[in-house]
Formats: sequence, C-alpha cells, structure tokens
Amino acid sequence: MRKTAVIAGAGPAGLTAALELLRRTEYKPLVFDLDSQVGGISKTVNYRGNRMDLGGHRFFSKSDWVMNWWQEILPVAAGEAEIDGVTLAYQGQRREFTPVAASGPGDGRVMLVRPRLSRIYYRRRFFDYPLKLNAQTIGNLGLLEGGLLGASYAWSRLNQRNPESTLEDFFINRFGDRLYRTFFKDYTEKVWGVPCERISAEWGAQRIKGLSVTSALKHALGQMLPRKQDLAQKSVETSLIERFLYPRLGPGQMWEEVAARVVAAGGEIFLGHRIVGLDRDGDRITGAKVMDVGTGEVRSVACDAFLSTMPVRELVGQLRPEDARVREIAHGLPYRDFMTAGIVVRRMAGTGAGSTLPFPADNWIYIQEPDVRIGRLQIFNNWSPHLVADPATVSLGLEYFCNEGDDLWSMTDTQFLAFAAQELEKIGLIDSRDVLDGTVVRVPKAYPAYFGEYPRIGQVRSYLDGIRNLYAIGRNGMHRYNNQDHSMLAAKAAVDCLVDGSSDKSDIWAVNTEEDYHETRQGIDDSRRLETSPAARAA
Repeated sequence: MRKTAVIAGAGPAGLTAALELLRRTEYKPLVFDLDSQVGGISKTVNYRGNRMDLGGHRFFSKSDWVMNWWQEILPVAAGEAEIDGVTLAYQGQRREFTPVAASGPGDGRVMLVRPRLSRIYYRRRFFDYPLKLNAQTIGNLGLLEGGLLGASYAWSRLNQRNPESTLEDFFINRFGDRLYRTFFKDYTEKVWGVPCERISAEWGAQRIKGLSVTSALKHALGQMLPRKQDLAQKSVETSLIERFLYPRLGPGQMWEEVAARVVAAGGEIFLGHRIVGLDRDGDRITGAKVMDVGTGEVRSVACDAFLSTMPVRELVGQLRPEDARVREIAHGLPYRDFMTAGIVVRRMAGTGAGSTLPFPADNWIYIQEPDVRIGRLQIFNNWSPHLVADPATVSLGLEYFCNEGDDLWSMTDTQFLAFAAQELEKIGLIDSRDVLDGTVVRVPKAYPAYFGEYPRIGQVRSYLDGIRNLYAIGRNGMHRYNNQDHSMLAAKAAVDCLVDGSSDKSDIWAVNTEEDYHETRQGIDDSRRLETSPAARAA
C-alpha cells in the first residue's frame, strides 16, 4: 500500500515536493492550501485579462537541477531568435541548447527569454541598478557628490566593520557609508519597517552576497569585452544577470502546470483548505486536521510524512511544544506583509505621440524617493507582453511593504488605488487621469524578517528537526527569505531524506546559507546532494 505525505502549501516548495514524491517514491502527496489558486507568492493574479506577478520572479538559478526542472515543465519557446543555437555553460561543460517548440498549435506553455533591466528612481532621476560608475550616474549626482561617494567607499575598504553583525555593517563594508545612506538605507527601512542596525547581516548575506562596488566595476569592464551568449550566466552575480527565463503567462503558469502534473500522476490538491491541527505520536506526526474554509467542515487525514511550508509561528503553535522557550521564539518571529496596486494606464508620463512607455525595457523600478511610500514599480508589459490584455495600455504593479492591520493594509481597495495613483503622479511617472482600471492584492507574511526573535531561531529548528517525519521547507516554512529556486532545492532535499530513509535534515537547512551558493557557486551537481560545510551544518 502507498504511503501518504501531507503537504501544507501549494507554492513552489510544496508543489516541487509533491511532484518529486510521485516521481521518486511510493508516497502519495495530499496538498492543502488556503488560497483559491496554486503558486503561493509565485502565483499569477489575473484581473480582467491583465496578469500580475507578485514581487517579480526571474526564472534563473545557478542550480542545474532547477534550470533543467523548469525547462522540462515549460520548455523555452522555439523562435526566440536571440538564443537559437546558443551554447550553455554548465559546470565547466559546453552544451548546445536547442529551444523546444510548443507541444501543439496555439499551445503557449513555454518560457520566454527576457532582458533584465532594473533601475533606481531617486531625486526624480533614473540610476542604473546595480549602480554603475558611469557618466549618467556622475551626471545625476554631480562631480562633487560622486567624489565624496568614492572617498567614502575607499575609507570603508580600509576600515571594515568587524564583526559584521547588522545589515548596516554589511552595506557599509561593501559600499561605504555615504553610498549606503544615499541608496540603501531609506529603501531597506521602507521594506522592513525597522532601522538597518536592527536587522541581521544574514539577510544581506543571503540576498545580495557577492555584490559590491568592486563587483560592479568588474562587471562593467567585462561588458566591454567580446563574449559568447550564455543562458546559464553562471559567472555572473545574480543581481547582475542581464537575461532570464520567464513563463509566457507569468510565474503562476509554471506552478499551474506542475499542479496539473501532480494530479495526473495520482496526487491530490485541495484549495481553500487550512490545516488547523496536527496529531502526534511521540516523535512522529500521524495526521492533520484539515478545514474546508468554504463549508467549515473539519476532517482528519492520516499521514506517514508531513512537509510544511506554513509559517513557523503557526506550525509550532499547532505542535504545542512543552518547551516554553520554543513557543516564545516562534511566536516572536516577525514578518513583513505586502500589497500591490495593479493599475492599467493609457500611457506613462514623458511619452511621445504613439507611445505608451518612456522606458521600454524596465522590469521594475526601485522607488527611492523619501516623500512617497511606494517601494517598487513593476511594468508588466516588459516581463511578458502576454501579461497585458490591451497592448495599447500599460499594466503596472505598485508595491508597498506594510504590516497587516496598519494604515495601508486597512484602506479599502478604492482608497488604496487612489492613494497609489496619486503617489505615482506626485513623483512624475503618470498622470492620474490616465488610470483606466485597477485592483488590489494583499499578501500576508510575504517576507520572513531577520529581527525580533530571529537570532534564536536555531532553537526552533532543533525542536522541529526532532520530529522525525516533519520537513520544514519553503520561505515561510523555514522562516528564510528564499527565492523560488531555494524553495525548490529545499523540497528536493526533503524528498532525498524520504528516499534515503534519513533523519538528517541538515541538507534542507543548508540551502541558501552557504557563502558560495546561488550567487557565486558554479552550479550544483545533479548527481549528488548539496555539499554543506561544518559551519553551515552548525548554523
């Protein structure tokens, strides 16, 4: 008889685990998710034909396994002229890559190759992101300010902060105090809602390790040299990638296709369901109590393994540990919530006759202006033209970072849409009279935060690891700011444990902690598990 694995959450981690269980084990996955659609924060929201990507998802990874897994689900579209006949570099090997055609006429289940451009909007001017020491940057700042930034950077290189314990230390060591205060401090505090000196340096190490003024200069020099096209781009820091894969209809298309394959292979996915309780027998979870939020009915589901992507706070609350310290730490783990105002406009400001976009390549723009609360602006036309219902209009995502229940979160949709449009008009990017339509999406617990009780999370991890058939995976499941490929690798590592019959979960927790992983590592060998250093295992 087949064993049963209950999976809490139908995001990238949960769905990757479900499909890998079906491919590699005797477990039947039962996936439960509170949402009405799959994908978690990687879903695509469809509002009247305009599709919204929540947070922006570039499909790029230094992991061969992830890149191949994605392309097996959604192949790269034939006819992408810029990559026809390209040679990929994987782990020092040269491989010819041939784009795979869609499976039939009119079948749009494919990935596109998209150019990457992110910029900073500051002082009502555009700056390259990552920052480049070029004529435009110096012109925007002025020669005097440019010189002061350079001197501040030189001073920081000679006077490194040690130990590097806070995010402020991390930024200043890599960019200098003046550049940190100009381009990083206000925006980062807008995102997290607390001062940088209260945030762990671990956040920077996981999200932007390898990026510095020095790496930006090296990248700029490399741009001047001839080079072959390389879709994998493994020698490039993640924040400097210039092209990436992207599903034709947004990231949710990937996870909707994965969900369909899970069901076709015998797994089950239950949307609109919440796990409200867990049954235990010693050091094993024996079942879950699941509520249908539509009917209120609660039923018990027996399981042989439990894979959790639910927030650590909720998971520990349902496990009810005897150790009061574990309960206290889990309850004190903070999150940052997220809202997007999706608006459709006739055109953006600064466009000429017959044009809707003044900058046709930006995927998103970081809004550094201190007089508005918007954090980032997405231009969905530039992620994929197929996200926009009417190509003669512009579809925008105005992103705000907030706390559930605060003044932003508590606005009605109508109030929030008007507020967001007025902010974008205030900084000169649109005329609010050009707004045609809009919708609001709220995402609670979108960002696990690295302050509050986070420094003591190791005690929670030790407790969770002591439950033999429990596997915490994914962004919220691990309380770690993972990208979707990190979440997928954590899911793979969990399935590896089940395949091997191992109770050692260190490979799961090692994902997105190693110094060379994802940003600088030359890929992960498909034939073995992640290597982990003693320091990573002890973290």
